[in-house]
Amino acid sequence: MDATALAARLLTERPRPRGIAGWRHAHWLAVGTVCLGAFLGQLTASVTALVFPALGRHFDAGFAAVEWVALSYLLVLVALLAPVGWLSDIVGRKTMYLGGFAVFALASLGAGLSGSLGLLVAFRAVQAVGGAMMQANSVALVARGVPEHAMRRALGIQAAAQGLGLALGPSLGGLLVEHASWRWVFWINVPIGVLGILAGWFLLPCTRPEGAAEARRPRDEGRFDLPGLLLLTGATTALLLALSTASGLPLPGWAAAALLLASAGFTLALVRQERRAARPILAPGLVNTPGVRSGLVVALIGYLLLFCPLVLGPVLLTGAGVPVARAGLVITVLPAAFAVAATVGGALLPRGWSDVMRCRAGAGLAGLGLLLFALLPVHGAGPATAGPLLLAGYGLGLLLPANNALVMRAIPAQCSAVGGGMVNMARSLGTALGTALPVLGVHLAGAQSGGRTVLLALAAVAASAVLLTGPVAAGQARR
Repeated sequence: MDATALAARLLTERPRPRGIAGWRHAHWLAVGTVCLGAFLGQLTASVTALVFPALGRHFDAGFAAVEWVALSYLLVLVALLAPVGWLSDIVGRKTMYLGGFAVFALASLGAGLSGSLGLLVAFRAVQAVGGAMMQANSVALVARGVPEHAMRRALGIQAAAQGLGLALGPSLGGLLVEHASWRWVFWINVPIGVLGILAGWFLLPCTRPEGAAEARRPRDEGRFDLPGLLLLTGATTALLLALSTASGLPLPGWAAAALLLASAGFTLALVRQERRAARPILAPGLVNTPGVRSGLVVALIGYLLLFCPLVLGPVLLTGAGVPVARAGLVITVLPAAFAVAATVGGALLPRGWSDVMRCRAGAGLAGLGLLLFALLPVHGAGPATAGPLLLAGYGLGLLLPANNALVMRAIPAQCSAVGGGMVNMARSLGTALGTALPVLGVHLAGAQSGGRTVLLALAAVAASAVLLTGPVAAGQARR
């Protein structure tokens, strides 16, 4: 079998068994498969930070060096989400999604076997390739695989899987590091990845006709937008490196400022390139679709609001004398409430509320919860401390699934993977900002004062998300 025939065979998506495909609830099996990837991605995000001290001791390295274990993953992930989404619309979303599980599992195995910090960082970068292949397709697989009336609920279940991964990460990471080894933090991904491949093979529907692997794109449709990819990579890399200076990367102030200017320059050049490219990676026409741009901003804000308290909470609580273990349990309230609200939170809302109304209510509740968490004094780890986090998590669980549903409805079906990649890029940028900004605030104004200042700023950002749902609603009305 020659290389062309082998590639065609690998890229040919296999249909589900007839018994599964004919079942009227089969789309929920597909949603469950996508949830495995969502759970795995957020578990990795929240569990890895727990191994930094162990890695520093094992490799005799400082925090700035160990930080590249997280930074390399973020850099590659953000840079690849949009181009992988573009490629998925060509070769098939199911193919790319299953390939993502395979790459992620193999890279996780290699990361656990790493004998040097440099090799571990390299495997984390490869792991991000697999993560991008999954994340760029997860929203699209859900949005295009379920009936219209079930989309918000399906996206809510997916968000709940993310919240569960976030909630379990800290406790699971602590147990693995304490009772086994830091290597198991990465090896735990391998069986989940294998399970995801098997489930996806049988439960995910085909996303393109059989036999379409060959000559998928005719020559006259233009070449791959390599300049756009390089500019996108440069813009996101410079931005994240500049942000990382707030969390310990040893760069002088002038270098951070230069990186921010470089990121802005790359972004402007990227906009010009995408307007004239035959097959743009970011598809300016898609971004300019009514409701999409504002929806992407709301997605970024949502994950910024989710991750900032996860970083700031332990600082504020332990600084007030709360034991570390108890502080971890209190912080878990936020992602746990997020997961519950994303799944069944709508049951407490008036029947008939639209996604726009859910977005506004969710952003308002999240802002109120963060405002209370910033203003109320910390008294141990009781209800007065956990209550605001529960309110914020519940609000975010209402906001993000409804907003994602609005964005995906505004995107044409043939561009759903690219659109899903852009949603996940906004999510990843929000995650990066939510990780860096708290450290910057604490560095500038101290743990308690700086942390509470950041929380007050987040409450104001949540209020802006309430206003941004207006353009999202207008975009939906036009479709």
